[in-house]
Amino acid sequence: MSTVPWQERYRSKVFTLQNAMRLVARGRRIFIGSGAAQPLLLTDALVTHGEHLADNEVVHLMTLGPAPYAARGLERRFRHTAFFIGKNVREAVAEGRADFMPVFLSDIPRLITSRRVRVDVALVQVSPPDEHGYVSLGVSVDVVRAAVDAAEVILAEVNPQMPRTHGDSFLHVSRIAALVPADYALLEREAEPLDDVDRAIGRHVATLIPDGATLQMGIGKIPDAVLSALGSRRDLGIHTEMLSDGVMHLVEQGVINGRKKSLLPGKIVTSFAIGSRALYAWLHENPAVEMRPTIFTNDPFNIARNDQMMAINSALAVDLTGQVAADTLMGRFFSGIGGQVDFIRGAARSRGGKPIIALPSTAKDGKVSRIQPAFEAGAGVVTSRGDVHYVVTEYGVADLWGKNIRERTQNLIEIAHPDFRGELLLAAKQRRYVLPDQIAPRAAYPWEQARKETTKSGHELLVRPVRISDEEALQDMFYRLSDESTYQRFMGYKKSHSHEDMLKLVDLDYRENVALLAVADADGREDIVAMVRYDVDPATQLADIAFVVRDEWHGRGVGTLLMRRMAEIAHARGLDGFTADVLATNRAMLVVLQNSGLRVVSELREGAYHLVARFDVPEEPPASSRGD
Repeated sequence: MSTVPWQERYRSKVFTLQNAMRLVARGRRIFIGSGAAQPLLLTDALVTHGEHLADNEVVHLMTLGPAPYAARGLERRFRHTAFFIGKNVREAVAEGRADFMPVFLSDIPRLITSRRVRVDVALVQVSPPDEHGYVSLGVSVDVVRAAVDAAEVILAEVNPQMPRTHGDSFLHVSRIAALVPADYALLEREAEPLDDVDRAIGRHVATLIPDGATLQMGIGKIPDAVLSALGSRRDLGIHTEMLSDGVMHLVEQGVINGRKKSLLPGKIVTSFAIGSRALYAWLHENPAVEMRPTIFTNDPFNIARNDQMMAINSALAVDLTGQVAADTLMGRFFSGIGGQVDFIRGAARSRGGKPIIALPSTAKDGKVSRIQPAFEAGAGVVTSRGDVHYVVTEYGVADLWGKNIRERTQNLIEIAHPDFRGELLLAAKQRRYVLPDQIAPRAAYPWEQARKETTKSGHELLVRPVRISDEEALQDMFYRLSDESTYQRFMGYKKSHSHEDMLKLVDLDYRENVALLAVADADGREDIVAMVRYDVDPATQLADIAFVVRDEWHGRGVGTLLMRRMAEIAHARGLDGFTADVLATNRAMLVVLQNSGLRVVSELREGAYHLVARFDVPEEPPASSRGD
């Protein structure tokens, strides 16, 4: 072991760019540091001071700066292989002047350290050394950690503007062959302004995220929109491959603190950061942030060790069976696999975890649906239909896990853009994905009406409008009713609840026909316990209303809760009130209507009451009354 102080060895390794490039031999594979930590001076020097180079391969993840080695005319000197295709090399890949390696982000470190993907030279950017001679890899540890561990030659820009980050980010100067002084601001990603579509997607995703969850999300407007919609949450944690300004803001608001994390509690775990100068300053010497290589952050088994792991990833398109295209566009390679599959699979195996794919419903200014009957030739499936659980657009959430193709198709058409639902349904019928008489939604689903409610018995239920895709779940609920409850609901015995009958129940315009479900949570699965529907008579401006409550939920106040919600909706729509026909033996429903706060007039007709309940003279229900 050398006894020469590291400071002396450091001084002996300070090189000019021109001299540093002389350490790079012909025919060697050159790795360039990732993202905002791209060493810009060394990257440029490959071309400007690398006249001696020939047949060198350049590899890296996405980099934010220029890629001069991928320019036309330099093919004899350099050929690039992209682990993830960024904007700066997309044209070269499309023209065949550069290559793309489809690979899971979790696998890249192992490929490098095993020398299956050999790295001979690593060009990186680091912080100045501490008193022990250790520099920090700063904002990008990701696959850089494996590259500097495996490379024979390391050339490093030493930049005082690189934050010194904690975790597995340190490298001793003795490992570095050449140190090049640098002093420039790190590359930044300016957040794009959010539009109404982004915000709607963010709100829908946020409904899936409970307090105490741990989050993963990528780069772009949708992750930014999700983070902006989480201001009311508590005790969130972070385990992700990429960190942005939105995380920093939620930490400062106290929303993210990592207290409920089951893996590395209190720590924000990430592999790289891209954002603003403020973010980089916040990362400097921040002990709450732990930078780890992607072999750790993206390992699905590590991801699954986080309870309530929420993996939020974007896509270019989703087909009607649930396949996700995320690395190709119009049949050409566009980006890469990245960490999507790592986190989708890890979150799926997490206790209480949710894998989420989020995307706008259209592309090309609304001319193309991103939910498609089938992908075009050359499209690549990044995430298989078997891995997909939740798909989110600005029109809502489709839960596909455990659903057959018919159910998946119905769910996805519901969250497609309304302009494309008709042709998607036609294509689904042609492919025999759905029944020949399947219908498309008549109107936009009113997601804003869904909310948690507590019954008089203290049970929490989700009360939400009915969707077309609820058909089979409703059919199951009706078949669970006792003969007595079936008789009271339909005022006669009913032996079957056909597909045709169910279609009529779920076919709504959400104005003249409104239906709500009361849904209990059964280990993350919706369990319908009650339904109420009204249909408006335009001549009278009264709505005929009917209830059904599962037998085991009688006497818990579910009917009273649903009556209150329907009264709110009807009153807001300007209706005069309700009509209902209730068997004289159905005392529970009679009590619900009598105690609704509306003026109720009833008339007994052959064993059934015809009731008219109007808003014009509201009455307060007796404090001691009990409803179903």
